Amino acid sequence: MLIRGLLLFVAALALAGCATPQLRGTGDLGVVIERVAGSLLVVDTTHRTRLGQVAGLGDLSHASVNYSRDERYAYVFGRDGGLTKVDLLEMRVVKRVMQSGNSIGGAISQDGKLIAVANYTPGGVKVFDAATLDLVADIPAIDDAGKPSKVIGLVDAPGNRFVWSLFEAGEIWVGDLRDPAKPKLTKFRNIGKEPYDAMITADGRYYLAGLFGEDGLALLDLWNMKAGVKRVLNGYGKGEQKLPVYKMPHLEGWAATGNELLVPAVGRHEVLVIDQNTWKEAGRIPVHGQPVFVVARPDNRQVWVNFAFPNNDTVQVIDVPSRAIVKTLKPGKAVLHLEFTPRGEQVWVSVRDENRVEIYDAETFEKLGELPADKPSGIFFTPRAHRIGL
Repeated sequence: MLIRGLLLFVAALALAGCATPQLRGTGDLGVVIERVAGSLLVVDTTHRTRLGQVAGLGDLSHASVNYSRDERYAYVFGRDGGLTKVDLLEMRVVKRVMQSGNSIGGAISQDGKLIAVANYTPGGVKVFDAATLDLVADIPAIDDAGKPSKVIGLVDAPGNRFVWSLFEAGEIWVGDLRDPAKPKLTKFRNIGKEPYDAMITADGRYYLAGLFGEDGLALLDLWNMKAGVKRVLNGYGKGEQKLPVYKMPHLEGWAATGNELLVPAVGRHEVLVIDQNTWKEAGRIPVHGQPVFVVARPDNRQVWVNFAFPNNDTVQVIDVPSRAIVKTLKPGKAVLHLEFTPRGEQVWVSVRDENRVEIYDAETFEKLGELPADKPSGIFFTPRAHRIGL
Protein backbone atom coordinates (compact mmCIF):
# COMPACT_ATOMS: atom_id res chain seq x y z
CA MET A 1 0.00 0.00 0.00
CA LEU A 2 2.87 2.35 0.83
CA ILE A 3 4.52 1.74 -2.55
CA ARG A 4 1.20 2.28 -4.33
CA GLY A 5 0.67 5.56 -2.46
CA LEU A 6 4.15 6.77 -3.43
CA LEU A 7 3.52 5.92 -7.06
CA LEU A 8 0.23 7.83 -7.04
CA PHE A 9 1.97 10.83 -5.44
CA VAL A 10 4.72 10.82 -8.08
CA ALA A 11 2.10 10.56 -10.85
CA ALA A 12 0.22 13.54 -9.40
CA LEU A 13 3.39 15.61 -9.38
CA ALA A 14 4.08 14.69 -13.00
CA LEU A 15 0.59 15.73 -14.04
CA ALA A 16 0.92 19.00 -12.15
CA GLY A 17 4.12 19.74 -14.04
CA CYS A 18 2.30 19.30 -17.35
CA ALA A 19 -0.77 21.28 -16.31
CA THR A 20 -2.09 24.03 -18.54
CA PRO A 21 -1.86 27.67 -17.34
CA GLN A 22 -4.40 28.75 -14.76
CA LEU A 23 -7.83 29.29 -16.28
CA ARG A 24 -9.19 32.82 -16.25
CA GLY A 25 -11.96 34.89 -17.77
CA THR A 26 -11.41 37.66 -20.30
CA GLY A 27 -13.93 40.29 -19.18
CA ASP A 28 -11.36 42.41 -17.32
CA LEU A 29 -8.64 42.21 -19.95
CA GLY A 30 -7.56 44.84 -22.43
CA VAL A 31 -4.66 46.05 -24.52
CA VAL A 32 -2.56 49.19 -24.68
CA ILE A 33 -0.97 50.03 -28.03
CA GLU A 34 2.76 50.77 -27.93
CA ARG A 35 2.84 52.71 -31.15
CA VAL A 36 6.57 53.10 -31.81
CA ALA A 37 7.64 49.60 -30.76
CA GLY A 38 4.88 47.94 -32.79
CA SER A 39 3.70 45.99 -29.77
CA LEU A 40 0.78 45.82 -27.39
CA LEU A 41 0.50 45.30 -23.67
CA VAL A 42 -2.10 42.91 -22.29
CA VAL A 43 -3.51 44.37 -19.08
CA ASP A 44 -5.82 43.34 -16.23
CA THR A 45 -8.19 46.13 -15.16
CA THR A 46 -9.27 44.48 -11.90
CA HIS A 47 -5.76 44.38 -10.47
CA ARG A 48 -4.42 47.26 -12.60
CA THR A 49 -1.47 45.20 -13.81
CA ARG A 50 0.44 44.33 -16.97
CA LEU A 51 0.14 40.65 -17.86
CA GLY A 52 2.46 40.56 -20.84
CA GLN A 53 3.55 42.03 -24.15
CA VAL A 54 2.95 40.92 -27.75
CA ALA A 55 5.47 42.23 -30.29
CA GLY A 56 5.89 42.16 -34.06
CA LEU A 57 2.70 44.02 -35.03
CA GLY A 58 4.22 46.50 -37.49
CA ASP A 59 3.39 50.20 -37.75
CA LEU A 60 0.92 51.03 -34.97
CA SER A 61 1.06 54.82 -35.34
CA HIS A 62 -2.71 54.89 -35.94
CA ALA A 63 -3.78 51.50 -34.64
CA SER A 64 -7.21 50.36 -33.55
CA VAL A 65 -8.54 47.09 -32.12
CA ASN A 66 -11.67 44.96 -32.33
CA TYR A 67 -12.42 41.86 -30.26
CA SER A 68 -13.93 38.47 -30.98
CA ARG A 69 -17.28 37.89 -29.30
CA ASP A 70 -15.68 35.53 -26.73
CA GLU A 71 -13.19 38.35 -25.92
CA ARG A 72 -10.23 36.03 -26.37
CA TYR A 73 -8.87 37.41 -29.64
CA ALA A 74 -7.87 40.96 -30.49
CA TYR A 75 -7.81 42.05 -34.13
CA VAL A 76 -5.23 44.80 -34.53
CA PHE A 77 -5.39 47.17 -37.51
CA GLY A 78 -2.01 48.76 -38.28
CA ARG A 79 -1.25 51.85 -40.33
CA ASP A 80 1.03 49.80 -42.60
CA GLY A 81 -1.90 47.70 -43.83
CA GLY A 82 -1.25 44.84 -41.44
CA LEU A 83 -4.14 42.93 -39.86
CA THR A 84 -3.06 40.84 -36.87
CA LYS A 85 -5.03 38.34 -34.80
CA VAL A 86 -3.71 38.15 -31.22
CA ASP A 87 -4.58 35.54 -28.59
CA LEU A 88 -4.92 37.44 -25.29
CA LEU A 89 -4.78 34.33 -23.10
CA GLU A 90 -1.67 32.86 -24.69
CA MET A 91 -0.31 36.36 -25.46
CA ARG A 92 0.88 35.50 -28.96
CA VAL A 93 0.24 36.35 -32.61
CA VAL A 94 -2.12 33.79 -34.15
CA LYS A 95 -1.88 35.13 -37.70
CA ARG A 96 -0.84 38.32 -39.47
CA VAL A 97 -1.67 39.39 -43.04
CA MET A 98 -0.47 42.43 -44.99
CA GLN A 99 -3.68 43.34 -46.76
CA SER A 100 -2.93 46.86 -48.11
CA GLY A 101 -0.35 49.61 -48.19
CA ASN A 102 -2.06 51.91 -45.69
CA SER A 103 -5.11 51.17 -43.55
CA ILE A 104 -7.05 53.24 -41.04
CA GLY A 105 -9.07 50.81 -38.93
CA GLY A 106 -11.74 48.19 -39.14
CA ALA A 107 -14.82 46.53 -37.70
CA ILE A 108 -16.20 43.10 -36.80
CA SER A 109 -19.56 41.86 -38.05
CA GLN A 110 -22.61 41.36 -35.86
CA ASP A 111 -22.19 37.58 -35.87
CA GLY A 112 -18.46 37.85 -35.19
CA LYS A 113 -17.50 35.92 -38.32
CA LEU A 114 -16.17 38.74 -40.53
CA ILE A 115 -13.46 41.36 -40.12
CA ALA A 116 -13.62 44.40 -42.44
CA VAL A 117 -10.67 46.76 -42.95
CA ALA A 118 -10.79 50.35 -44.23
CA ASN A 119 -7.92 51.21 -46.56
CA TYR A 120 -6.27 54.41 -47.70
CA THR A 121 -3.84 52.80 -50.16
CA PRO A 122 -5.38 51.54 -52.28
CA GLY A 123 -8.76 52.83 -51.23
CA GLY A 124 -11.42 50.25 -50.50
CA VAL A 125 -12.66 47.70 -47.99
CA LYS A 126 -11.33 44.18 -47.61
CA VAL A 127 -13.28 41.59 -45.64
CA PHE A 128 -11.72 38.56 -43.94
CA ASP A 129 -12.89 35.39 -42.24
CA ALA A 130 -12.43 36.12 -38.51
CA ALA A 131 -11.28 32.57 -37.74
CA THR A 132 -8.68 32.14 -40.49
CA LEU A 133 -8.04 35.70 -41.79
CA ASP A 134 -8.69 34.39 -45.30
CA LEU A 135 -9.90 37.09 -47.71
CA VAL A 136 -13.62 36.68 -48.50
CA ALA A 137 -14.48 40.02 -50.19
CA ASP A 138 -12.60 42.90 -51.83
CA ILE A 139 -14.62 46.09 -52.41
CA PRO A 140 -12.72 48.90 -54.21
CA ALA A 141 -13.72 52.48 -53.39
CA ILE A 142 -14.18 53.82 -56.93
CA ASP A 143 -16.61 56.62 -57.75
CA ASP A 144 -18.67 56.91 -60.96
CA ALA A 145 -15.84 58.82 -62.66
CA GLY A 146 -13.44 55.95 -61.99
CA LYS A 147 -11.46 57.78 -59.33
CA PRO A 148 -10.33 55.98 -56.16
CA SER A 149 -11.01 57.32 -52.66
CA LYS A 150 -9.66 56.75 -49.20
CA VAL A 151 -12.10 54.86 -46.97
CA ILE A 152 -12.78 56.29 -43.53
CA GLY A 153 -15.37 55.87 -40.80
CA LEU A 154 -15.87 52.11 -41.26
CA VAL A 155 -18.30 50.73 -38.64
CA ASP A 156 -20.36 47.60 -38.14
CA ALA A 157 -24.15 47.75 -38.28
CA PRO A 158 -26.95 45.27 -37.50
CA GLY A 159 -27.71 42.64 -40.14
CA ASN A 160 -24.04 41.84 -40.85
CA ARG A 161 -23.68 45.18 -42.59
CA PHE A 162 -20.77 47.58 -42.64
CA VAL A 163 -21.01 51.32 -43.33
CA TRP A 164 -18.16 53.53 -44.53
CA SER A 165 -17.40 56.87 -46.18
CA LEU A 166 -15.29 57.86 -49.18
CA PHE A 167 -13.10 60.89 -48.45
CA GLU A 168 -12.43 62.29 -51.94
CA ALA A 169 -15.74 61.23 -53.48
CA GLY A 170 -17.90 62.56 -50.65
CA GLU A 171 -20.03 59.41 -50.46
CA ILE A 172 -21.41 56.95 -47.89
CA TRP A 173 -21.67 53.26 -48.75
CA VAL A 174 -23.59 50.52 -46.93
CA GLY A 175 -22.37 46.98 -47.56
CA ASP A 176 -24.64 44.03 -46.83
CA LEU A 177 -22.28 41.09 -46.17
CA ARG A 178 -24.78 38.42 -45.22
CA ASP A 179 -23.39 36.60 -48.25
CA PRO A 180 -19.72 37.65 -48.34
CA ALA A 181 -19.29 36.14 -51.79
CA LYS A 182 -21.91 38.58 -53.13
CA PRO A 183 -21.75 41.87 -51.22
CA LYS A 184 -24.75 44.15 -51.80
CA LEU A 185 -23.82 47.83 -51.89
CA THR A 186 -26.06 50.86 -51.40
CA LYS A 187 -24.31 54.12 -52.30
CA PHE A 188 -25.22 57.67 -51.27
CA ARG A 189 -23.66 60.44 -53.39
CA ASN A 190 -22.94 64.10 -52.65
CA ILE A 191 -23.15 63.76 -48.89
CA GLY A 192 -20.72 66.66 -48.31
CA LYS A 193 -17.08 67.60 -48.79
CA GLU A 194 -14.35 65.35 -47.43
CA PRO A 195 -15.91 63.15 -44.75
CA TYR A 196 -12.99 62.53 -42.37
CA ASP A 197 -14.42 60.16 -39.76
CA ALA A 198 -17.75 58.78 -38.65
CA MET A 199 -19.62 57.04 -35.87
CA ILE A 200 -22.75 54.97 -35.42
CA THR A 201 -25.13 55.35 -32.49
CA ALA A 202 -25.13 52.58 -29.89
CA ASP A 203 -28.44 51.17 -31.17
CA GLY A 204 -26.97 50.81 -34.67
CA ARG A 205 -29.52 53.13 -36.25
CA TYR A 206 -27.82 56.43 -37.12
CA TYR A 207 -24.53 56.82 -38.97
CA LEU A 208 -22.96 60.27 -38.80
CA ALA A 209 -19.97 61.42 -40.83
CA GLY A 210 -18.03 64.55 -39.95
CA LEU A 211 -17.10 66.81 -42.84
CA PHE A 212 -13.67 68.42 -43.04
CA GLY A 213 -14.29 70.35 -46.26
CA GLU A 214 -17.28 72.22 -44.86
CA ASP A 215 -19.10 72.81 -41.60
CA GLY A 216 -21.73 70.26 -40.78
CA LEU A 217 -22.40 66.54 -40.47
CA ALA A 218 -23.94 63.95 -42.78
CA LEU A 219 -26.63 61.76 -41.18
CA LEU A 220 -27.94 58.43 -42.51
CA ASP A 221 -30.87 56.66 -40.84
CA LEU A 222 -30.24 52.95 -41.41
CA TRP A 223 -33.87 52.17 -40.56
CA ASN A 224 -35.03 54.40 -43.41
CA MET A 225 -32.33 54.47 -46.06
CA LYS A 226 -34.83 55.50 -48.73
CA ALA A 227 -34.87 58.94 -47.13
CA GLY A 228 -31.22 59.37 -48.09
CA VAL A 229 -28.53 61.33 -46.29
CA LYS A 230 -29.55 64.40 -44.32
CA ARG A 231 -27.31 67.34 -43.51
CA VAL A 232 -27.29 68.40 -39.87
CA LEU A 233 -25.55 71.21 -37.95
CA ASN A 234 -25.09 72.97 -41.28
CA GLY A 235 -22.72 75.94 -40.98
CA TYR A 236 -22.17 75.70 -37.24
CA GLY A 237 -18.95 77.74 -37.58
CA LYS A 238 -20.09 80.04 -40.38
CA GLY A 239 -18.95 83.64 -40.16
CA GLU A 240 -16.35 82.98 -37.47
CA GLN A 241 -12.58 82.83 -37.84
CA LYS A 242 -11.34 79.25 -37.92
CA LEU A 243 -8.30 78.01 -36.07
CA PRO A 244 -5.65 75.78 -37.65
CA VAL A 245 -6.51 72.11 -37.14
CA TYR A 246 -3.65 70.37 -35.32
CA LYS A 247 -5.30 66.95 -35.10
CA MET A 248 -8.55 65.63 -36.51
CA PRO A 249 -11.00 64.58 -33.80
CA HIS A 250 -12.02 60.94 -33.65
CA LEU A 251 -15.75 60.69 -34.06
CA GLU A 252 -15.94 57.12 -32.79
CA GLY A 253 -15.13 58.72 -29.44
CA TRP A 254 -18.25 60.89 -29.51
CA ALA A 255 -20.22 60.81 -26.30
CA ALA A 256 -23.86 59.73 -26.42
CA THR A 257 -25.52 60.76 -23.15
CA GLY A 258 -29.14 59.72 -23.47
CA ASN A 259 -30.89 62.23 -25.72
CA GLU A 260 -27.77 64.23 -26.54
CA LEU A 261 -24.50 63.78 -28.38
CA LEU A 262 -21.42 65.68 -27.28
CA VAL A 263 -19.21 66.20 -30.32
CA PRO A 264 -15.71 67.69 -30.79
CA ALA A 265 -15.85 70.81 -32.96
CA VAL A 266 -13.23 70.75 -35.72
CA GLY A 267 -10.68 73.53 -35.30
CA ARG A 268 -12.52 75.08 -32.33
CA HIS A 269 -12.05 75.12 -28.56
CA GLU A 270 -15.56 73.80 -28.04
CA VAL A 271 -17.62 70.69 -27.55
CA LEU A 272 -20.92 70.83 -29.43
CA VAL A 273 -24.13 69.51 -27.89
CA ILE A 274 -26.58 67.93 -30.36
CA ASP A 275 -30.20 67.12 -29.55
CA GLN A 276 -30.56 63.56 -30.84
CA ASN A 277 -34.32 63.95 -31.31
CA THR A 278 -34.05 66.91 -33.69
CA TRP A 279 -30.38 66.65 -34.74
CA LYS A 280 -30.00 70.36 -34.06
CA GLU A 281 -27.41 72.17 -31.98
CA ALA A 282 -28.49 72.43 -28.36
CA GLY A 283 -25.44 74.18 -26.93
CA ARG A 284 -21.69 74.67 -26.92
CA ILE A 285 -19.26 74.04 -24.10
CA PRO A 286 -15.99 76.05 -24.11
CA VAL A 287 -13.01 73.80 -23.34
CA HIS A 288 -9.25 74.03 -22.89
CA GLY A 289 -8.23 73.34 -26.50
CA GLN A 290 -9.24 71.56 -29.68
CA PRO A 291 -10.95 68.37 -28.47
CA VAL A 292 -9.90 65.01 -29.92
CA PHE A 293 -11.77 62.37 -27.91
CA VAL A 294 -15.02 63.17 -26.10
CA VAL A 295 -15.76 60.05 -24.04
CA ALA A 296 -18.82 59.42 -21.86
CA ARG A 297 -18.54 57.60 -18.56
CA PRO A 298 -20.76 54.49 -18.78
CA ASP A 299 -23.44 56.07 -16.57
CA ASN A 300 -23.48 59.16 -18.88
CA ARG A 301 -23.11 61.56 -15.93
CA GLN A 302 -19.67 62.75 -17.03
CA VAL A 303 -17.79 63.29 -20.27
CA TRP A 304 -13.99 63.28 -20.33
CA VAL A 305 -12.16 65.24 -23.05
CA ASN A 306 -8.57 65.28 -24.26
CA PHE A 307 -7.01 67.76 -26.67
CA ALA A 308 -4.78 68.29 -29.68
CA PHE A 309 -1.31 69.87 -29.55
CA PRO A 310 -0.30 72.23 -27.97
CA ASN A 311 -2.84 71.56 -25.20
CA ASN A 312 -2.41 67.79 -25.16
CA ASP A 313 -1.16 67.59 -21.57
CA THR A 314 -4.66 68.20 -20.26
CA VAL A 315 -7.89 66.29 -19.64
CA GLN A 316 -11.14 68.04 -18.71
CA VAL A 317 -14.26 66.53 -17.18
CA ILE A 318 -17.71 67.85 -18.12
CA ASP A 319 -20.70 67.36 -15.83
CA VAL A 320 -23.46 66.47 -18.30
CA PRO A 321 -26.54 67.94 -16.48
CA SER A 322 -24.91 71.34 -15.88
CA ARG A 323 -22.56 71.29 -18.89
CA ALA A 324 -19.88 72.69 -16.57
CA ILE A 325 -16.20 71.78 -16.39
CA VAL A 326 -15.87 70.14 -12.98
CA LYS A 327 -12.25 69.00 -13.15
CA THR A 328 -9.09 69.77 -15.09
CA LEU A 329 -6.29 67.20 -14.87
CA LYS A 330 -2.70 67.41 -16.09
CA PRO A 331 -1.60 63.78 -16.64
CA GLY A 332 1.46 64.75 -18.70
CA LYS A 333 2.73 65.38 -22.22
CA ALA A 334 0.73 63.97 -25.15
CA VAL A 335 -2.42 62.45 -23.71
CA LEU A 336 -3.68 60.39 -26.66
CA HIS A 337 -6.57 58.25 -25.47
CA LEU A 338 -8.98 57.51 -22.60
CA GLU A 339 -10.84 54.29 -21.81
CA PHE A 340 -13.31 53.54 -19.00
CA THR A 341 -13.51 50.21 -17.25
CA PRO A 342 -16.80 48.42 -18.07
CA ARG A 343 -18.85 49.93 -15.23
CA GLY A 344 -17.01 53.23 -15.20
CA GLU A 345 -15.31 53.27 -11.82
CA GLN A 346 -11.89 53.89 -13.39
CA VAL A 347 -10.56 55.69 -16.44
CA TRP A 348 -7.22 54.77 -18.01
CA VAL A 349 -5.27 57.54 -19.77
CA SER A 350 -2.33 57.04 -22.15
CA VAL A 351 0.47 59.61 -21.78
CA ARG A 352 2.65 58.98 -24.82
CA ASP A 353 5.61 61.30 -24.25
CA GLU A 354 6.05 60.20 -20.63
CA ASN A 355 5.83 56.48 -21.41
CA ARG A 356 3.06 55.57 -19.01
CA VAL A 357 -0.63 54.90 -18.56
CA GLU A 358 -2.30 56.71 -15.67
CA ILE A 359 -5.35 55.31 -13.88
CA TYR A 360 -7.90 57.56 -12.16
CA ASP A 361 -10.94 57.07 -9.94
CA ALA A 362 -13.72 58.39 -12.18
CA GLU A 363 -15.74 59.72 -9.22
CA THR A 364 -13.12 61.34 -6.99
CA PHE A 365 -10.49 62.02 -9.72
CA GLU A 366 -7.86 60.51 -7.42
CA LYS A 367 -4.92 58.95 -9.23
CA LEU A 368 -4.99 55.23 -8.42
CA GLY A 369 -1.80 54.16 -10.12
CA GLU A 370 0.21 54.03 -13.30
CA LEU A 371 1.75 51.43 -15.59
CA PRO A 372 4.91 51.82 -17.67
CA ALA A 373 4.35 51.64 -21.43
CA ASP A 374 6.50 52.45 -24.46
CA LYS A 375 4.90 55.45 -26.22
CA PRO A 376 1.33 54.33 -25.46
CA SER A 377 -1.60 55.46 -27.58
CA GLY A 378 -4.91 53.57 -27.90
CA ILE A 379 -6.39 51.72 -24.91
CA PHE A 380 -9.01 49.05 -25.71
CA PHE A 381 -10.81 46.90 -23.13
CA THR A 382 -12.51 43.61 -24.05
CA PRO A 383 -16.15 44.64 -23.29
CA ARG A 384 -15.96 46.53 -26.59
CA ALA A 385 -16.69 43.11 -28.12
CA HIS A 386 -20.35 43.53 -27.22
CA ARG A 387 -20.94 47.09 -28.41
CA ILE A 388 -21.99 48.22 -31.88
CA GLY A 389 -19.51 50.48 -33.61
CA LEU A 390 -16.55 49.62 -31.40
